[in-house]
Amino acid sequence: MARTSSRPGMGANVHAGGVTFRVWAPFARTVAVAGDFNGWSGSASPLAAEGGGYWSADVPGAAEGSRYKFVLEGPAGVLWRKDPYAREVSNSGGDSIVRTEDFDWAGAAYRTPPWNELVIYELHVGTFNDDSRDGAGGSGDEPGGFGSVIARLDHLVDLGVNAIELMPSMEFATSFSWGYNPSDIFAIESAYGGPTALKALVRAAHERGVAVLFDVVYNHFGPSDLDLWRFDGWSADDGGGIYFYQDGRRQTPWGATRPDYGRPEVRAYIADNARRWLEEFRFDGLRWDATAFIRNVYGGGDPAHDIPAGWELMRQVTGDTDARQPWKLHIAEDLQRDEHLTRPAAAGGAGFDSQWDAAFVHPVRAVLAAVSDEGRNMADLRDAILHRYGSDPLARVVYTESHDEVANGRRRLPEEITPGEAGSWYARKRSTLGAVLVLTSPGIPMIFQGQEILEDEWFRDKVPIDWSRGATYAGVLALYRDLIRLRRNLDDTTRGLRGGGVDVHHVDDDANVLGYRRWEAGGPGDDVVVALNVSWREHASHRFGVPRGGDWVVRVDTDRQRYGADYGGGGPGSVPADDQPWDGLPHSIAVPLRPYSALVLSQDR
Repeated sequence: MARTSSRPGMGANVHAGGVTFRVWAPFARTVAVAGDFNGWSGSASPLAAEGGGYWSADVPGAAEGSRYKFVLEGPAGVLWRKDPYAREVSNSGGDSIVRTEDFDWAGAAYRTPPWNELVIYELHVGTFNDDSRDGAGGSGDEPGGFGSVIARLDHLVDLGVNAIELMPSMEFATSFSWGYNPSDIFAIESAYGGPTALKALVRAAHERGVAVLFDVVYNHFGPSDLDLWRFDGWSADDGGGIYFYQDGRRQTPWGATRPDYGRPEVRAYIADNARRWLEEFRFDGLRWDATAFIRNVYGGGDPAHDIPAGWELMRQVTGDTDARQPWKLHIAEDLQRDEHLTRPAAAGGAGFDSQWDAAFVHPVRAVLAAVSDEGRNMADLRDAILHRYGSDPLARVVYTESHDEVANGRRRLPEEITPGEAGSWYARKRSTLGAVLVLTSPGIPMIFQGQEILEDEWFRDKVPIDWSRGATYAGVLALYRDLIRLRRNLDDTTRGLRGGGVDVHHVDDDANVLGYRRWEAGGPGDDVVVALNVSWREHASHRFGVPRGGDWVVRVDTDRQRYGADYGGGGPGSVPADDQPWDGLPHSIAVPLRPYSALVLSQDR
């Protein structure tokens, strides 16, 4: 007769005498585990009921690498199911695999950079660096993997980014996907290389001083290849069973598979998953997909359709991280401009540290993509720069491209500016004004894969980045590199870009010119002044206010031929301030502004 295990842990956990198996199946009448260790017998290794719907047993003979499934007899008869907590699966329609947490994390101790120093690079593992596709010398049978990302980490280090954000890499149906259809949230996509290869990527990134953020999907599961669906055979009202809402709350834009956050066991399942990524895999933070659909049935702001248990789930996970690893980052993709996401739980919020800012990306793209200069509104840019959630400038992530912004028929920003001619002078000039805004505005800056080499393909999971564009658009790459260097204050001359101070002190709609000041504590080496000309017209001498007299050094002039052989050559390397008050500041400078160009200035210490 089966006996329950005294060892803790869900799923499959290896010990000296075998493996402990534990599963939650409250409507099952019997549960067993079948695998290659018992000839795939559905009865040889029964589990015993622990109470509360949990079943467990210690099974001798099972070991690291064993394949297995749970065999459940319940309301729908006998069901063979993958382990919901499986650390590895053979594929989304295959078997669970016993896997330990063991990994050689050799190397120097690593610490997540301070959040005000982060520059994030979002990437899709399958397309970031893959030369095996049709048209690139291969058969196109498999996507890129974690090893291929490692092969380009040095490019990212040279670019200056110090954090990569991996689009979802939990096991999903088929080998090609964006990743937002997870079949097994504890397992790592087998086509990408599985869990050991992902840990090797994290280790390699950390060895280079690069943080790794992981994209998680808790607003829905599947919907295909989903063994969680009616897991133990029970369901109500045509619903998905124990892991899912059975009523109208089950509906999401991606299927009727919203998890039932009201069940403590389901909340624990998701919370255990989040902790696993942060602790076992040593990720530096999590980006949560579509949190609006965790907290609200329709993903909106109407409290009548709120899901209180969804709010509770988010608070539970963010609070657990704050208690255990407070330096690690939780980012919400909510896009509803709701500051409650980034309020502390004690203040009625969800406890996220930051959120993607729709109030930045949409107006900035609209201004830069407008066909005519008359259609550009400097007040929209001003408001995008100043927007924040509460008092914390880091409570938002700012960007002009992401996987959502450049997919499903929506184009890359250069392609949006001049369709069919993403490499044109206009596209390069105006899209890199977006880079200036991203990397000099308050918030955590983020760029999307290939943006630094003017990638013009809209995002698809079978179209890899064309890395030859790095040579074709070397000037654009150099500009991104220089702007990131300023943003991180690597030369100790632009500390203000890491600070929270911001004042958009110059808004000229007639000239389509904008000026703003950034600072941390203020003073030489700290105060930064940014001037943008978002028009075709050249301004031979445009005046801006500055906080102090003396010389102001031009750290970046986007019109320099370093960034484009067909650019104007740039202006002076420094500009003296005079005592003429301007823009409410005691001093001012007069600078030349070339068409669709920007200047970033600060003072030497």
